[in-house]
Order: sequence, then structure tokens, then C-alpha cells
Amino acid sequence: MRTKTTLLSLLLLMVFATASFAVEGQQPEAIAEKMAFKLVRGVTNVATAVVEVPKQSYLTVRDRGGVGYVVGPLKGIGMAFYRLLTGAAETVFFAVPQPGYYDSLIQPEYVWQGWEEKRVEPRKAAVEPAEGKGEQ
Repeated sequence: MRTKTTLLSLLLLMVFATASFAVEGQQPEAIAEKMAFKLVRGVTNVATAVVEVPKQSYLTVRDRGGVGYVVGPLKGIGMAFYRLLTGAAETVFFAVPQPGYYDSLIQPEYVWQGWEEKRVEPRKAAVEPAEGKGEQ
């Protein structure tokens, strides 16, 4: 029994003495910088949330045509409300490292991002020639 206890103690000592427990943590300056970015992003999103209405109107008209004149402003109001709430949450909880270590709650991070053209894949040929027909 005594040898089992000694072997178990040595095994535990070896496990806890490994280098895996000597991991250096995140530097306080980097943490403070990420918290500051999250706070500024939150305040900026609260202040610029109303810009989502013309942005979504423009993007919806550009991508969908005439229906965008009706759908765009409604989508813009919804996105403005969403950006306002996420900005307020980031402002209030800027010290909390969630989600994903101070990442943004909304994509794109700011209202002035995401205006680029919608990528459209070229259509395939409507009628492909049948194999073996017409060739002899």
C-alpha cells in the first residue's frame, strides 16, 4: 500500500511539474487596448445607428430593384435598431471579454463598412449541347 501511495504521489508530482502550467497570460496593455476598442466601437455604433436606414435602402434598391424602395427602409429600421442595441451592449459591457475575446457583436463592425458590390456568379449556359448527338 505504501509503494502505491508513493508511486501515485510521484506520478502526480510529474504531471503537475510539466511545462504546460508555465503558460504566460495576456499582457495587461493588450487587454486594456481591446477593451478600449470595444468601448469606442460601441459608442460609435450607438451614434451612427440611424445611418442604417439610407444604407439598407440604397443596398436593397441596388441589389433587388424596385422592391427595394419598400423593403429597404424597413430593413434599415430593423438594422438601425439592431446596431443601436449591440452598440449599447458593447458600451455597457466593454470590460467583458465576450464574444470571442472582445470581438464585435455585429458584422460589419461599423455602418460605413459593407457598401461594396454584391458578388454575382455568372450563370451557366441555359442549353448545353447533348453529348453524341449530331456528331458522327
